[in-house]
Amino acid sequence: MARVSRYADSAGVARSTRRNHRWLDVVAVAVVAALGGLVFGGWVLFQQHQKDEAAKEALGAAQNYVLKLTNLDSETVDARFADIMDGSTGEFHDSYRKSSQQFRQELVERQVHTRGSVVAAAVKSATPDKVVVLMFVDESIGNRDNSRSQLDHVRIKVTMVKLHGRWMARKVQLL
Repeated sequence: MARVSRYADSAGVARSTRRNHRWLDVVAVAVVAALGGLVFGGWVLFQQHQKDEAAKEALGAAQNYVLKLTNLDSETVDARFADIMDGSTGEFHDSYRKSSQQFRQELVERQVHTRGSVVAAAVKSATPDKVVVLMFVDESIGNRDNSRSQLDHVRIKVTMVKLHGRWMARKVQLL
């Protein structure tokens, strides 16, 4: 009888140890899952923060850029064109460079002046390095031949990209 009770005691201890190990395994898995969830949640929040910051910065840069495009004067056209070229890249930079000489000549000959203001602007889409902005712009256009300025309501879509720490206009479309 003494043997049976010793055997029963050692079997009970073994079962108890296995239960403790299972409980520790469950706790370890839960801790690892919780840490994984926290890391993933933090990563998602960081990604969203980057997109939000990019959207905010690019929106401001796009509005300033459109103001450069829509506020021209025949007397300061060269400086303004240099600013416009400096703030652009890619498709828009190339097309503006190709057409700027003819456009400049027309502005100077006709003594054209334009005044634009951004009425409303919103971010359509954003990634940390590319933001698409939609804007409503009121622009008045006048010249030496016409004493009254003509008011235009323009919708503009600007694709801004971040290059070397600067937001630049890659694509500008009239809608």
